[in-house]
Amino acid sequence: MKTPIALAATLTLVTLSGATLAGAASAQPAPLQVVELFTSQGCSSCPPADAAVAQLAARPEILALSFGVTYWDNLGWKDTFAQSKFTDRQWAYARGLKHGNVGTPQVVVNGRTDVVGQSVPEIDGALRRAALPAGGPQVTLAGGNVAITGAAPPRAAEVWLVRYEPNAIQVPIKRGENGGKTLSVQHAVRELTRLGDWTGGTRTYAVPTGPANLKTAVLVQAGSGGPILAAARS
Repeated sequence: MKTPIALAATLTLVTLSGATLAGAASAQPAPLQVVELFTSQGCSSCPPADAAVAQLAARPEILALSFGVTYWDNLGWKDTFAQSKFTDRQWAYARGLKHGNVGTPQVVVNGRTDVVGQSVPEIDGALRRAALPAGGPQVTLAGGNVAITGAAPPRAAEVWLVRYEPNAIQVPIKRGENGGKTLSVQHAVRELTRLGDWTGGTRTYAVPTGPANLKTAVLVQAGSGGPILAAARS
């Protein structure tokens, strides 16, 4: 049987332990919300979406990425950022979101929902509907490696390395639907590389050396075209 002094000491220890756990939980950073724009410099409907995503890119809680797709390239102007793998990524989302086709502009929010994305309020609505919840995998990107820690997902997740322009790039368009305009493209993606799979627990992946002028992000995604589970950026 504990004496009153011992009991008080025990209660104090329990209280401190609870406070420590609560502090650790509150110290966990809020999830980074991922906004992916699929766009083309040859698409006259895309500049408003480019501008809306550029505004969102300034928010610290959002990772905004602009993917140039290729299927406009034979319609008068070849997109200077477009790559076939970016088009493939949009098609993966089309399958995951049960769409029969792809088009531009398209904004995909956390891999969970999509909108045309021609205004900030439209994208904000999608962010409210499909916000990445707390408690997901923890992703640490540092020292040439990325470490992922967390409970096992329902199926193997894909780990993607993204390298993108840190600032807006001004692109003069000479032909096509936007001929004569200069478009501003924010956070244009330059590289998209799959690092491997993640099935839970803690795993570390080597990050290949890339151009020093580009920023780096990592996406953990529940299969091809599936929901984003977590993200981090350098």
